[in-house]
Amino acid sequence: MKEKIFGLALSAMLLALCFPAWAQQPKKVYRVGVLQRSTLPASFLEAFKRGLRDHGYVEGQNIVIERRGTDGTSGYSAAEVVRLGADVIVATGTGAVLDAKKATKPIPIVMAPSADAVAGGLVDSLARPGGNITGLTMISPDLTGKRLELIKEAVPGVTSIAAVFPLGTASTAIPPWLKDTEAGANALGLRFQKLGLEEDAYAWEDIFKQVAKEPRIALVVIENARLIAQRTRIGELAARHRVPAMFSVKEHVEAGGLLSYGPDLVDVHYRAATYVDKILKGRQPADLPVEQPMKFEFVINLKTAKQIGLTIPPNVLARADRVIR
Repeated sequence: MKEKIFGLALSAMLLALCFPAWAQQPKKVYRVGVLQRSTLPASFLEAFKRGLRDHGYVEGQNIVIERRGTDGTSGYSAAEVVRLGADVIVATGTGAVLDAKKATKPIPIVMAPSADAVAGGLVDSLARPGGNITGLTMISPDLTGKRLELIKEAVPGVTSIAAVFPLGTASTAIPPWLKDTEAGANALGLRFQKLGLEEDAYAWEDIFKQVAKEPRIALVVIENARLIAQRTRIGELAARHRVPAMFSVKEHVEAGGLLSYGPDLVDVHYRAATYVDKILKGRQPADLPVEQPMKFEFVINLKTAKQIGLTIPPNVLARADRVIR
């Protein structure tokens, strides 16, 4: 009996001695690669980090964020975060997602967001992505038609729409956007034309001058990360040439654009953290459905309206979620 008691006591003592060693074992520190243009709003990355904190991830303690710019070097940046051993890659914009896809097959990729993920060849379907990519998309039914209706109401007498889109993008999602915009313009009895913008933002002056010569014309900007990064330049050109413009995201209007209707990209980046959390806890991207926008905002900049000599009708102002005065 004494031997038994002694054995139990010895075991307890050894266990007590071992416990501190177990307790001191380092926690797993996850590495997240973030690919986005350096000129995108800082609020995007801040929202993503806030989402991570709300899921229990503290930068420098259990997670490291490796942010790399994609301003003309997205392919190199994607390869770099792969070399750094990222557990997950978060990419803003279809081009950045495509570069990440080319750089790795095993590492999960979260879109935050992309354009049309299906038409762009990034996922098999929204419900079943099927590969190493999932996340959020900017495409939602009826967005294009809603934007056209709003700008027609906001700019009385408009008869023509020019769809502004980025040339030279790797995204195959642009043709469907253009097709939808053209169909929507035709349905509203508006003439339609395309306005492609090159990579060089300083070459756009002549294009806007030419557009401004046509009376009663308005712009609808088909976004990608590059055009959002150039939001100040586009807003300046449209205002200087007194051309009313409708954008997809509020960041353009905050930078001097006239109108926007679309998803809240700060909210999108916050929600991207939920995907990262699920993946780090063992879920596979192929099994995580791609989310479409859930929160939309209609924003009006009255300073810009005054600058271009436009009076926004009261019934349109009443529908705005936010008015910049």
